[in-house]
Amino acid sequence: MKFNKIRKKSIADRIFYIGGFAMLGLFVLAIIVPIIYVLIASFMDPTILRNQGISFKVSDWTLSAYKRVFENKMIWVGFKNSVIYSVSFTFISVLVTILAAYPMSKRDLVGKKIFNTFFVITMFFGGGLVPTYLLISNLNMIDTIWAIIIPNAFNVWNMILARTYYQSIPEELREASAVDGASELVHFVKILLPVCKPIICVLALYQFVGMWNSYFDQMIYLNNADMQPLQLVLRSILIQNTPEPGMIADIASMAEMSKLAELLKYSTIVVSSIPLLIMYPFFHKYFEKGVMMGSVKG
Repeated sequence: MKFNKIRKKSIADRIFYIGGFAMLGLFVLAIIVPIIYVLIASFMDPTILRNQGISFKVSDWTLSAYKRVFENKMIWVGFKNSVIYSVSFTFISVLVTILAAYPMSKRDLVGKKIFNTFFVITMFFGGGLVPTYLLISNLNMIDTIWAIIIPNAFNVWNMILARTYYQSIPEELREASAVDGASELVHFVKILLPVCKPIICVLALYQFVGMWNSYFDQMIYLNNADMQPLQLVLRSILIQNTPEPGMIADIASMAEMSKLAELLKYSTIVVSSIPLLIMYPFFHKYFEKGVMMGSVKG
């Protein structure tokens, strides 16, 4: 049906559509091919992978990489910590963002331009690593979950997205709730938040993925191994099993450790990506929903 519609278009439109579909197809391949490669490589024997490349023969596959990863108790500790950090950070960040974006969406907010200026400045200028570390240290947040959650809880770009979303909502909703006697808080909680589910889910997905994949702040502020997230644990596993030049005199031992590093590299990528792959389909539907689907009638 869609191809019939394209045939009815002019030659210029056909070229545009075909070019667009071709570019989209290349873009999809650029995403899918590496994913398939990593997934298959995680099951393959590293020697076969290095000598022959990807093989679709089941006889060339092995689960030894996953067994070695999951036998490590720190993997489960890191997984638990990552879930706690990501969920806590997402909840606090989204809460702070939508609460800040709502008053900023009001046209009659006193000092709105001043607040906007302060917010925009923080997008281009930061205090730097050393002052931030000293601040976190003086607040006694080193080796605590708050050192991971609080500093980056408020994201100006996400606030701008939420503010723009609020501004797209017809003012008739607020007028109708005011006629019914709803206060600003009641209007925000009972009327506005249900309408804003799509943007809330988008922000939650952004923040969850960002926290799940982050490791630098955790590496700086968390000294206790029992508090390290999954990304740091996986990084430690790869570093410990990667030989450095000059460290190992025995060539056979170096080759064995290099083989082990190759074995663990792809399996750790898959392990760290599974929660995101499971989570995304549940949030994907909100990306396609309309801003005001069913909220205003007549």
